[in-house]
Order: sequence, then C-alpha cells, then structure tokens
Amino acid sequence: MKELKWWKEKDRIARIAAVIAVAGALYQLYVAGFGWSSEMSLRSTHLTVILLLAFLLYPLSKKRNRIAGAVDVAFLLSGLVAGAYVYLRWPTVAANAGMINRTDTIFGIIMVIVVLEAARRVVGTPLAIIAAVFLAYSFTSQFLPGLFGTKAYSLNYIMSVLYMSPDGIFGMPIGVSAQYIVLFVMFGSFLEATGGGKLFTDIAFALVGRAFGGPAKAAVVSSGLMGMISGSAAANVATVGTFTIPLMKRTGYSANRAAAIEACASTGGQFTPPVMGAAAFIIAGTLGISYGAVALAAVIPAILFYFYLYVNVDIVARETKIERLKPEEIPSVKKTLSERGHLAIPLFALIIMMAIGFSPGKSVFWSIILLLIVATCRKTTRLSLSDFLNALENGMKGTVAIACACAAAGIIGGVITLTGLALSFSSILVALAGTSVFMLLFLTMIASLILGMGLPTTACYIILSVLVAPAIIGLGGLPISVQFFIFFFGCVSTITPPVALAAYTAAGIAKANPMTTGYLAFRMGLIAFLIPFVAFYHPGLLMQGNIISIIVPTICVGLSIIGFSHALEGHGFKRRLVWWERILYFVSAAVIVVQLNWMLICVGVILLATALFIERTRGLKVISTPI
Repeated sequence: MKELKWWKEKDRIARIAAVIAVAGALYQLYVAGFGWSSEMSLRSTHLTVILLLAFLLYPLSKKRNRIAGAVDVAFLLSGLVAGAYVYLRWPTVAANAGMINRTDTIFGIIMVIVVLEAARRVVGTPLAIIAAVFLAYSFTSQFLPGLFGTKAYSLNYIMSVLYMSPDGIFGMPIGVSAQYIVLFVMFGSFLEATGGGKLFTDIAFALVGRAFGGPAKAAVVSSGLMGMISGSAAANVATVGTFTIPLMKRTGYSANRAAAIEACASTGGQFTPPVMGAAAFIIAGTLGISYGAVALAAVIPAILFYFYLYVNVDIVARETKIERLKPEEIPSVKKTLSERGHLAIPLFALIIMMAIGFSPGKSVFWSIILLLIVATCRKTTRLSLSDFLNALENGMKGTVAIACACAAAGIIGGVITLTGLALSFSSILVALAGTSVFMLLFLTMIASLILGMGLPTTACYIILSVLVAPAIIGLGGLPISVQFFIFFFGCVSTITPPVALAAYTAAGIAKANPMTTGYLAFRMGLIAFLIPFVAFYHPGLLMQGNIISIIVPTICVGLSIIGFSHALEGHGFKRRLVWWERILYFVSAAVIVVQLNWMLICVGVILLATALFIERTRGLKVISTPI
C-alpha cells in the first residue's frame, strides 16, 4: 500500500479531482496514440473534464460553506451535463446542417454561463468581462451606428454558433488545447517527475555558475532550457525559480531584481522551441502550416531574447559586484549527465519526430512513452506508481488555466465570426493608420499591451489575430510575420503590469513587491519590442528567405542588443556610463537596425565600436550602485 501514498494524502474533494484528472489524462494519451471518432467528441470531452476540475480546484469560497458549496456543485453539474449533451447531440446537429432546437439553445446558454464563470475563477475577471462584453455585442450590435452596427441575430442562431459549431466555444482554441497543449503539459510534468528539471538546472549552473552574476545567468540559461519543454512562463518560474531566486538573493541581488530576472527568463519559454506556448499551436492552425515550421521560425528570436537577458544580467552583475558562486555550489557536468543525462533522449526524440513530419500529438505521445522507458534505466529517475499518477494528475491540472482561457476566447471568436466584427475593426485601424504599415503595427502593439494587462498570452493573441491580422496582411504583411508579431507582444503580457502572472509568481517566491517586480521585469523585457518589428520587416529573422537574409538581421539585432543593454542599464563592461555615452550606445544600436541598410549598418557598427572603446579607455573604476 506504500505505492498508494498519492491517494492517502488527499482529502475527499482532492481525491475526486485527482481521479477526474488522472482519468482525463489517460483519455488524452489514448486519443493521441490511437485516434478518436471526431474532433467535436474530443473537444467536448476535454472541455467537460477541464470544467469539472475548474470548479473543484477553484471553489467560490475557500471556507467551502454550505451556500458556496451548493453553487460549486451547481456549476460543476451544469458543466458536466452541457458537455455531455454536446457529445451526444453533435452528430445529429451536424447531419442537420447545424440546425438546432430550443433544448439545444437552453443547454447552450448553460454552457456559456459555465465557461464565463470558469474563466473568471481560473484565469481572472478581466478575461470573463471581455468575453461577456463580446457576448453582449452579439445581442445589441443592431442598435449601434456605423461600422459596428449589424443586423439582429436571434438567440437560437447565436447559440448555434457559440455552442453547436466549431466556430465558438468548441472552436480551434479549445481544439488546440485538446489535441496538443494538454499532451505537451503532460510531457513536462513527466519530465519534472523523473528529475529532468533538475538536469537542466544543474547543467545551467555548471556552464555559467563561475561567471559574474552566476546565479542570474544560470536562471537565464536554465529557464531557457526548461522553456524548451514547458512553454509556460508561470510554470517555468515555479519550477526553476525555486532554485535560482534564493541563490540570486544570497549572492547579492535584491528580491525584486532576482524575481524580475527569473520572470523575464521564464517568459522567453513561451516562444522557445520545440515546445512553445499554446498560441504557437494556434498559429500553425491559422496559417495551415506544420507546428514544426512554427517552431523553426521561433529559433532565432528565442536565441536573441536570451542573449539579451544574458548580456543584461552580466552588466548588472559587474555594476553591483555580485559574487561568483563558490566551487562547491557548482554541480559537476559529468555527474549530472551520468545520473540524469538519459532523460534528455525523449526531448531529442520529440524534436526529431516533429522535424521528420510526425504530428505534434503523435510526437509528444511517443516521447512520453520513451521517457517512461528510459527513466527506468536508473533508480534515481524511476517512477513509482504514486509518481506516475501524480504526473498524470499534475499534467491535466496544469492545462486547466489554458483550456479555460481557450474556451472563453472561443466565445469571443464566435461572436467575431458571427457579426463580422473583425472586418469592421480592421477598417477602423486602416483608417487610423492610413497607408502606413508602421503606424498599423504600432497601434497593434498598443492594443496588445492594453489587452495583455488583463489577459493571458493565448487569449491576447487569439483576439488580436482575428481582429488585427487581416488589416496588416491587407497592407502587404507576410502572414507568418504578422502572426509572430502579434504572438510576441502577447507573450509580453506575462510581465506587463498590472496583471503580470510570471512576475507575480516570481515575486511570491522571492518575497518581493509584485508591482515593483512587474515593472523591473517589463523594463528588462523591452528587447521583446525590438524583435517583432525587425522580424516583420525582415522575415529572415523567422527563417524565411535565403541564408544572407537570415544571417544579416540576426547579427544586426545581436549587435543592437549590446548597445541597447548598455544604454538601458547605464553601465558598461567596466564602469558606470555618463549620460552622453548612454546616448551614443542607444544611437549606435538604433542606427544598426532602423533599416538594415548596409551604409547605416556600417555607421552603427563604427559608433558602437567607438562607444566600447571610449568606455574601456576613459576610466576603469567600477562604480557600484544598488540594484
């Protein structure tokens, strides 16, 4: 009975949630490995399980009094019945060309209310409010003037789109969650259970632990490595930050700075291949390309983002004389690889399978199977029955927030499809921007930052992708560049106050001020504002085009990163910079990337070299300032 410790340590409600999570996880693995009858069956089952977990894990009141408990049970049963109804009723509706009856409409209303409440509890009030506003628009749009005015839609028709069609709640976002996201989250859960997370952390500390600001650089490297198999900023913080943040604080970083570094490093995991954030799967579905092509396009931006963070923390470490790690605190690469190196095999297998054309679902399914096999090679990585069940449970629970966001985004997407709002919104943006593509991109960036203040990456991306992307593409934007532009700014939502999930998670670990941490993380992540613009105008940064068109913008952005880092932090490799030196660094960086014109590149490089030369020869005294 020792193996059932997983079961014995849970209370009654936790046991119910655990059983549902494990059953849901096993179902998802079975479907991934052996197929399913229809997409709607998979999506409805997936969302039903997610809703059950949402109301069990996020009760109305933590005290669980009788009234609150009754409300939770009511929502839980409503979600179960409405989800089961779709599963049973969908074949008939599909056969009748989408025609629904009054009973279908009633269950549709129930499902919409349940999804909105689940999104409010799990993801946050802002997303629920935005989805509710879009829903209200579908009923009131006929009363609005101008471009926003539409014809009247009946309740029956609205519910047919939102509830009984693949354009609403059970649309592409929840389909992506059901087919791919949950599997990749489970892969990360199993990798963590076997000790794969410690493998990446130890390797990172071994590689850069001896350098200035070793713990911070290890946070950058290890978060990047974990981001390769997580794709979730908050999950990266919770996993890696537990080790890196206390060590950063111990070696001299303030709590706020340590948390901000980890939050930024973890945010990059959302666009670090091979396992990117949920929105990356939606990009593949939107563009009709393979997920492997999307992952390949993200390689250079991810490398440049982490290069920027590495340079940034190096400058801060030199500025504040951060101590190096002691030799006994640095893990041995040889020992780490001998104990856990075999756990990297499934990750390489995942990359190879997607590269040769396997679907993401099949790839991750067989990678999980391979991981379970190779983990048995050593006693320290072998999973007990309790470990196995815990990994299944945690993987399914780890999908709840993403799936609830996708379901709420489905309501928004359904309303946009129903009313043609995307065309109206695009027309307004084009009218504001005129013929200026840059102005349209700038307006998109502002809209993304505003939405990102209250929405997770996936929801932020979906809304803007539907509303804005057509307008940008209409002005000549390359579709993949447009989608990545929106995606990158959606990723920044995790470090954009006032709702910066990654920053707040890190602040909790560091016992730091959440708002201060959010501000510092946002400032550190400013390079994310440069990469999308360069990638839009020069798609070579997304692996589009010939080798020259790929190499030139990559090198130019890399050089600009050095200049922007010095200008932003006000410190060089050797000493504190005076005001005009910071301006010189900023100008040199801007000139290099402003047009990627050969003449301007040469001028920028000369200015950057001049700034570096002046910094190193004008004075060598390091001026220490607080972090």
